[in-house]
Amino acid sequence: MYLKWSDYSLVFDNRLSATSLAVMEEFESAEALAEIPTGNLVDFLVQHSRNRFDDPDAVAKDLQKAARSSYRLPKAVNDSVNLAMASSIRVIRTIKEQLKSLNKAIVDHLATIPQTLDSVPGIGPVFASGILAEIGDINMFGSHRQLAKLAGIAWTEHQSGNFTASQTRLIHSGNRFLRHYFMEAANSVRVHDPVFAEYYAKKKAEPKQFTHKRALALTARKLVRLVFFLLKSNQLYQPKGGYQLQKY
Repeated sequence: MYLKWSDYSLVFDNRLSATSLAVMEEFESAEALAEIPTGNLVDFLVQHSRNRFDDPDAVAKDLQKAARSSYRLPKAVNDSVNLAMASSIRVIRTIKEQLKSLNKAIVDHLATIPQTLDSVPGIGPVFASGILAEIGDINMFGSHRQLAKLAGIAWTEHQSGNFTASQTRLIHSGNRFLRHYFMEAANSVRVHDPVFAEYYAKKKAEPKQFTHKRALALTARKLVRLVFFLLKSNQLYQPKGGYQLQKY
């Protein structure tokens, strides 16, 4: 991508979006993109983005500006780059189609399982399915602490006499797949849910090292507790704490 249009990355946030891939396929060189009438390029962007751009005219101008400022390649090199990109784009589209099929299968299967995890903002079918698959039967756990230990979201203790270490690490044991799902889900939930967003921000503001990693791990621990409650009670998530988690 850099070889074809060195400044292309300045335009699209997601360079693998359908519109971005269409632009890379349609225009064989920076010159071709720079020379097309702006009106025609706007129509092209509207068609392939399904009119999702707020200002397609500005996007078109940014694309042509990037094309004009990009390095120029000899024709032989440009042809080779186009061939390699065309092959990569076909692979990307194939993988995207496979992901669509897999996501649909996950959604369909999740609908057959009694659960309320996807009532939490930021937890979709993939996170919910992954967490459920790795936990298994929630009734095997007597407390959220046991679930946290299985997920490896618990902390080691370094203590000697009256001294307790101010820095502790997550335990190395546990189910690494479940830990991955909880950490990723926590990162998503803290963006979509104000309760978790406030908690994450509070922990990140504390004067500790590794602020983001520490705050995210603590947020994941909070999420473990919530997941344990939701699976035990089969209740829908209530953001403002309409239930008492302490009972578990």
